[in-house]
Amino acid sequence: MQQTVLITGGTSGIGLELAKLFAADGYRLVLVARNEQGLAEASTLLTEKFDASVITIAKDLFQPESGNELYQEITEKGLQIDVLVNDAGQGAYGLFVESDLQRQLDIIQLNISSLVTLTHHWLKGMVLRRQGKILNLSSIAGKIPGPWQAVYHGTKAFVQSFTEAIRSEVKDYGVTVTALLPGVTDTDFFNKADMNASKQVQDKNAMADPAEVAKDGYKALMDGKDMIISGFKNKLQLAMNAVTPDETAADRMNEMQEPRDRDKS
Repeated sequence: MQQTVLITGGTSGIGLELAKLFAADGYRLVLVARNEQGLAEASTLLTEKFDASVITIAKDLFQPESGNELYQEITEKGLQIDVLVNDAGQGAYGLFVESDLQRQLDIIQLNISSLVTLTHHWLKGMVLRRQGKILNLSSIAGKIPGPWQAVYHGTKAFVQSFTEAIRSEVKDYGVTVTALLPGVTDTDFFNKADMNASKQVQDKNAMADPAEVAKDGYKALMDGKDMIISGFKNKLQLAMNAVTPDETAADRMNEMQEPRDRDKS
């Protein structure tokens, strides 16, 4: 019987690369994103390249009721979700005190509230069937204090802790819950976050390939692992951070994240 994977944010970046991997393994795909054109283009790509069965749903997960609406819509279609990939997420670059509060609250809604809503709905069925998989896009940002992206780093700290907790709760029910922790990756994330001025993203050659990040996450999910830090450099960074005081780690990240041409006078 063909299994079905639901991927949020599956039209670009790591999400699209994960969709390709699932399609290559014969999964039916349910792709969720805001942009209908992006959904259509991703569907065409996956159908033509992998002969995949693709269902697209345009849904704005920044909206508080969108997660419940999505669950209702998919349930009414009679679809059983065997794998849930919570990939959708955004950040906002800048000093918190100078930031737009509503945008920060929207990011919390997308990165945390929608992820929790979707996980809650579909985890129930997986536990009842004693079978299923969930992949949550965490980040090494969740392990490091993040000046200039304070809210984003905070949301990813939540995602990481939440993922580890529910994994422990359901581990005896045949359900795999995995966290994927990428670092700086060559996606549209930085454009959406207005972050291209950051020192951290100036060197495009230092960015990870989203296809390689997706492969790491996919393999970890299929192997039943609790988490995977993608990339040797990121593993090393987190190992160093583990023995570094949080204040020092935050100050170091402040220097990395600030604009290259920032006037400190």
